[in-house]
Amino acid sequence: MNLEFLYESLVALVTGDGWKMIVMWIIGGVLIYLAIKKDMEPTLLLPMGFGAILVNLPFSGAIGADGPLTTLYDAGIANELFPLILFIGIGAMIDFGPLLANPKLMIFGAAAQFGIFFTLCLASIFFPPAENGLPLDAASIAIIGAADGPTAIVVANALNSKYVGAIMVAAYSYMALVPVIQPPVIKALTTKKERMIRMPYEPKAVSQTTKILFPIVITVIAGLVAKESVALVGFLMFGNLLRECGVLNSLSETAQKVLANLVTIFLGITVATQMQADKFLQIDTLVIILLGLFAFIFDTAGGVLIAKLMNLFTKKKVNPMIGAAGISAFPMAGRIVHKMGLKEDPQNFLLMHSMGVNVSGQIASVIAGGLILGFFAG
Repeated sequence: MNLEFLYESLVALVTGDGWKMIVMWIIGGVLIYLAIKKDMEPTLLLPMGFGAILVNLPFSGAIGADGPLTTLYDAGIANELFPLILFIGIGAMIDFGPLLANPKLMIFGAAAQFGIFFTLCLASIFFPPAENGLPLDAASIAIIGAADGPTAIVVANALNSKYVGAIMVAAYSYMALVPVIQPPVIKALTTKKERMIRMPYEPKAVSQTTKILFPIVITVIAGLVAKESVALVGFLMFGNLLRECGVLNSLSETAQKVLANLVTIFLGITVATQMQADKFLQIDTLVIILLGLFAFIFDTAGGVLIAKLMNLFTKKKVNPMIGAAGISAFPMAGRIVHKMGLKEDPQNFLLMHSMGVNVSGQIASVIAGGLILGFFAG
């Protein structure tokens, strides 16, 4: 045992800003607790929590010029490689069948992106524009409302925000906390009678040709509307094409399981490089976390309120709760709505409708991220 190094480490903890490291250990411990005890997105929160402890040890060899986590960050996050590869796995998991059978569900996916643009306006009050006059930090913070960690990383990096670490942590943490955040908002905006509206599922056959053409057409349209979204949408849709083509089942399964899990491990623990105490424990970080909460709340509210508005003009009523599934947190948001429907009425099965809205939200969120880049990048 190197007693001299042990002494220096203990001195670093009890003097100066050493208390900040201990606070970060506690934060890391809370994330690990939520992952293990509460089963809140353990594939994300556990690596993030352990990584937060790892990078906040005195004189940690995991970070710095020769640190492996710093190397991983530069190789996979700074150049946006990990998030894009993860999108292939996510795309391979998604079944767009319910959405293709009922395309009007896209309305709710689009409406649930309201929180992004509301938060952009709100964040502009707290974070000044860059030298070019554009609210780059505010735009980077607003994308937390996409409820999509990879999109948040890509946008924050592309806009060169100095708050990348706080944005990444807020985005992934709130994705895990969707089961806590959404139900109170949904209940506050709906009546019991509305929550009990039944929506019988009427399955419609969707041809394999349609399922194959859909990811190709969406990629082309996204590229024509917002060229900055091509990489985001393209990787997501490529993963879905692997799933639907019917001749690459082994690659599809690899993308869904091995690839997605492996990249998630690297992504989660590498995000922790941005959770170093001196960078993370700042007032700005707290403000960003609060703005992220507002973004999620208004995303949920936007989807629910659009559904309520539609019910004023249509004979066939929709359950307003499905609008909340329009956020990108797949498949959690869809499952939450389904469970809430069953709680109100054990015979009310909203799963297929809510999942259709959920996957539309996945598309809408990456397009919204591309639009943000189109408005402000460069």
